[in-house]
Amino acid sequence: MSQGIVINSLSFARETGSLQGDLPIASLTRIQDKLVDSAGCLSYRVVGGVGSRNRPQLMLQLDGVLSVCCQRCLEGIDYPLEVRSLLEFVDDEDDLTQEEIEDDSRDFLPAQGEIDIVALIEDEIILNLPSAPRHESCALPETVQGTGKISPFSMLKDVRVKAE
Repeated sequence: MSQGIVINSLSFARETGSLQGDLPIASLTRIQDKLVDSAGCLSYRVVGGVGSRNRPQLMLQLDGVLSVCCQRCLEGIDYPLEVRSLLEFVDDEDDLTQEEIEDDSRDFLPAQGEIDIVALIEDEIILNLPSAPRHESCALPETVQGTGKISPFSMLKDVRVKAE
């Protein structure tokens, strides 16, 4: 379970609050199934402010390296994570203009009192991770037979032998 860092997002933003620190990757439970290794930390910084139309907003910065699994060779890849997100709070989505909806420089969230920063960080990581990470050049895992082809059932052979 992740450690909670809860703030009142609206007052934090209006008071131009600032929060920063290091977060252990192992504490980010929602992304563990996408990682090969959970060692290390991510640096985060959250800065509050007031944006367009006097709306409260948060600037979220994340920096670190995640070890994700290559979908081709199944080895680990060091994936540098550098996230810069501007999150603006709105009372009602209907208040957004078409120009604001099409603006990719910021994201809009419903105005809410308390917000869990760790959950917000996990959300941003999930949005920024590649769906199928791969090395630029790598080979398929080697086979035991040396034929160059991998049978999708080759791993089941070991299970069958152990069961007998």
